[in-house]
Amino acid sequence: MKTRKLVLVVVLAAATTALLAAGGCVAAGILLLQDSPADVRSCQKSVQAAEAKLRTDRWDPPEELPGLGDYPEIHWQSRALGNPCSLVPGPTDWAYQGVVKLRPEDARALAQQYEFQPYASVNLDELPHSSSPADAWPALMPFLPAAPRWLYSRSYDEADPSPRWRVGFLDVEHQTLFFLLNDH
Repeated sequence: MKTRKLVLVVVLAAATTALLAAGGCVAAGILLLQDSPADVRSCQKSVQAAEAKLRTDRWDPPEELPGLGDYPEIHWQSRALGNPCSLVPGPTDWAYQGVVKLRPEDARALAQQYEFQPYASVNLDELPHSSSPADAWPALMPFLPAAPRWLYSRSYDEADPSPRWRVGFLDVEHQTLFFLLNDH
């Protein structure tokens, strides 16, 4: 009986030692793979610079913003919804906002094709989102009309293809589309 207890104690001690060693190896591996604080700070500065940048290149792919035609001007920005500098695996979702200056005929065609209605008449409780033109980021504000007459179309927001969550507000009089896109 004493031999059995001794064997049991030795086996338990060996198992405990093995578990502690394995845990230590995992912890050491995580510490070795971890970026240095300087790398994280560099990444964060890079992300902040990218988010502050006001872009004027055409939206790509154009299918994400259907019906805009050959627009003469666009201003847009992106923001990370998570922490792209994190070592946690998985993608970082992004949010995008932009203001598109449309040709007059394209603004009218867009309003007709997607049956845009006055935003003021929309029952906000029925919207699948809580976004509005008031949510525009500060750098985009100068490109919005001073006295807009926003129109809204749920069918535009849900039109295919929609790889991102899309919301658009149209001012036909000022030929302006304000859009918000979020990764799913």
